[in-house]
Amino acid sequence: MKYIQQAYKGKNELWMFLLTASIISGVFVLNFIAYLFTSPEDLDKAYELMKGIPANISLVMNLLPFAFLLGLLFVFVKYVHQRSLLSLTTSRGKVDIGRIIFSFLLIVTITLVSFGISYYLDPSEIALQFNLEKFVVLFIISILLFPFQIGLEEYLFRGYFMQQIGIMVKNKWVPLLITSVFFGVAHSANPEVAELGLVVMVFYIGTGLLLGIMTLMDEGLELALGFHLGNNLLAALLITSDWSALQTDAVFRYTAEEANTTAAEIIMPVLILYPIILFVLSKKYGWSDWKEKLFGKVVEPLKEDALILEDNNSSGN
Repeated sequence: MKYIQQAYKGKNELWMFLLTASIISGVFVLNFIAYLFTSPEDLDKAYELMKGIPANISLVMNLLPFAFLLGLLFVFVKYVHQRSLLSLTTSRGKVDIGRIIFSFLLIVTITLVSFGISYYLDPSEIALQFNLEKFVVLFIISILLFPFQIGLEEYLFRGYFMQQIGIMVKNKWVPLLITSVFFGVAHSANPEVAELGLVVMVFYIGTGLLLGIMTLMDEGLELALGFHLGNNLLAALLITSDWSALQTDAVFRYTAEEANTTAAEIIMPVLILYPIILFVLSKKYGWSDWKEKLFGKVVEPLKEDALILEDNNSSGN
């Protein structure tokens, strides 16, 4: 049974989906609505207020709600939809920890190498601010809480929504697109959007597509979980800025008062780096039949088995 079909292992009444989706994703929806109806001046005041809170305390305040919501999502899947958390995670018999570690190390390596090259070429707007005591606290908070943050986003977007929308529309490309756009919209209130402009949404939605393609091609969340965790950990630990969503006691800080990133620099990873990452993963895990896995139909297992049996009988006659 393939990944999206795992949803058929439980109950899937419409009210169950609406209840779960509205409660778990309500925070993202309310955040987006507030962003739409808040003036730029008030947003700036809110960002400035957040900067006045000690960095580590602010990080804990931002991440703790994700732990609660992830636990709540698991409760709804297990006791409302009445299916296992394994079915929400992967189509394999057990979670493949090796896949999580590989994708984690892949993005960490790419990020460190690209940052090292950038720093070597032009360190003028990057300052070392390493403070061992503060960094150790940041590291502990990050290791403990970021798994909940990325866990909620992956289990909600690439897991729950991907599977439930997939069995409703009976195909794979619609949930891939919807969850990717929703993932981007969920990040629209980040300070980077106000600073860099709407072009940064290309990056967020493109990242959602990357993670969604990983999930569908690999028939599980493992690669997306590892990749997302590695990306977010380094976003907190490696470098920060006055205009980033994460204000942390990272090793480095951008000293520029305003972001000078161009639209091309934002879009380039989506168009160049992400396809390379998918190519590496496809070779590592032997992906094939891309058309079927990304655009194929989602058939209820019992019906699929009946069709196979019918075909076998026909060929025997």
